[in-house]
Amino acid sequence: MSTAIRAQAGSLKAAPIAKSLVFRPCSIRAAGRPHLRSASGDAGSRMAVVTFAKGGKGGKGGKAEAPAKEEKGGKGGAGAAGGVDVQKIAAEAKKDTEERMKKCLAVVGDGFNTIRTGRANPAILDKITVDYFGAPTPLKQMGTVSVPDASTLMITPFDKSSLRDIERAIQEADIGINPNNDGERIRLIMPPMTQERRKDLAKQVSKMAEDGKVAVRNVRKDAMKKVDKVELPKDDKKALEDDIQKLTDTYVKKVEDSAKAKTEEVMKL
Repeated sequence: MSTAIRAQAGSLKAAPIAKSLVFRPCSIRAAGRPHLRSASGDAGSRMAVVTFAKGGKGGKGGKAEAPAKEEKGGKGGAGAAGGVDVQKIAAEAKKDTEERMKKCLAVVGDGFNTIRTGRANPAILDKITVDYFGAPTPLKQMGTVSVPDASTLMITPFDKSSLRDIERAIQEADIGINPNNDGERIRLIMPPMTQERRKDLAKQVSKMAEDGKVAVRNVRKDAMKKVDKVELPKDDKKALEDDIQKLTDTYVKKVEDSAKAKTEEVMKL
């Protein structure tokens, strides 16, 4: 090789790599802040990659953790269907219906007690209130009521100064009995009733009984509406409706029996 060529080759030296060209991972740095590599960050990244490759917490093969099983509604208890406890719903519906029908029967009975017959009955005073020092007070809370004989009621007040107030309240109640005030107590003597009067009272009993039966049937109607709003299997809903109808028939019969007994009492001479 000639001397000129060797001199030219010696002048062609490789340029050194700039120290500033260092390969770094992509990152977002705040303006003006130097980038600081963290050994723990790289280790965390490697750990995340290894974990993902193994499937996380799902076990071998990268299978994900199995989702929680949904609770089955088909066998949620005795008589349950589609997550609905039929037996519980039926029991609550029948209990509520019967309680309301019992109240209807009790109201009818209270009404019958206010109807006067030939015998002395303290229940005829149940709805009488006395204006006692400006406050309406039930008569039975103001004294004792006794039955000295079959045709007499005797009222002994706790406060003798209230005798006039009690006497006035009985007169205004228009129960068909004139109170006898002797200054110590009040006597109510049941006057004998005519046959015509007994017939009028029997009609009142019949009307009260009819009102009671209407009230019982209204309870059934309301219960049926509530049953319709509940999603039940067809057979279960039909069985519940039949049970409510049986309750209705039972309490209508009780009202009729009570009215019959009261009518016989009124008509008895």
